[in-house]
Amino acid sequence: MRGNGANDEVVSRPVVDNGTRAGTSPQWQPEHVVDVVAAAALVGAQFPELRDAPIEALATGWDNTVYLVGGDWVFRFPRRTIAVPGVQREIAVLPGLAPRLPLSVPVPELIGRPARDYPWPFWGARLVHGRELAETGLPDAERTPAAAGVGEFLRALHRPELATELRAALPYDPMRRGDPGVRAPKARERLAGLAARGVWEPDPAIERLLADGERVGPPTGDPVVSHGDLHVRHLLLDDEARPAGVIDWGDLCLAGRAVDLSLAYMGFAGAARAALLSSYGPISPEDVARGRVLAVDLCATLAEYAAATGRRQLLTEAVSGLRRVPGS
Repeated sequence: MRGNGANDEVVSRPVVDNGTRAGTSPQWQPEHVVDVVAAAALVGAQFPELRDAPIEALATGWDNTVYLVGGDWVFRFPRRTIAVPGVQREIAVLPGLAPRLPLSVPVPELIGRPARDYPWPFWGARLVHGRELAETGLPDAERTPAAAGVGEFLRALHRPELATELRAALPYDPMRRGDPGVRAPKARERLAGLAARGVWEPDPAIERLLADGERVGPPTGDPVVSHGDLHVRHLLLDDEARPAGVIDWGDLCLAGRAVDLSLAYMGFAGAARAALLSSYGPISPEDVARGRVLAVDLCATLAEYAAATGRRQLLTEAVSGLRRVPGS
């Protein structure tokens, strides 16, 4: 498993260990970072079979720090309080959900408890192999096999019977990612900041689609089970550029289908996007509008995070995503 994406609901809290580059914006600074020494101590104390196993940093994001232990186990440690309910949902829901999906997802098996020097639960899962789409640098013309697999995956995840079964276990769109009236203003604010940094040139087509989405409004009808934060860091590809897994389920919820389908607009274009939507099934024009708005907001968030933390490849992918969204 690789990486954790930047969560866009930023709060201001005391920082225990900023764990980030000098000059990083305070909004990206975590409350508590588990370094490699602390991670080894926590894992070794609670899971003796992994005591003295080799450990290495695997990925970091806005909400979690991730380590690979013993070459087979991935441990996720929350970096801030707001991430803890998501970790608890992953522990509760993913073991039952994973066998019903056509791509690999992390299944928490080793459940860690808060300790004297670390205040939150954490978990370990078997490694999901693959490389983040954001890290591949894959040209748009070579993304069609990945896109078709994503459409099949989302069709399975969005089956109505799953939503019925998990209705009591999951909140409804707590970040309001499916509501363009919430997301469009956030996207405009972030795009303005990116323009001020010199990493984005304002595009009238983006403003038109944000305005169109605001006129559509929030989703109606029955929700689906939603990954909740499905973007280019959370889709893993194999060596043949086919989908291998989907990671970071901390925003797992019930939501309108456009929340997950935003990946079609930020991660794919042209024939690849058409393949994803064809393998998924019919989508209303209103959900297309909602998906595009969230795609802009997620791209802008990832670009802001990448610029603030010096992640050049992620910045390139996020800005490319902004250019993809208005296209066909």
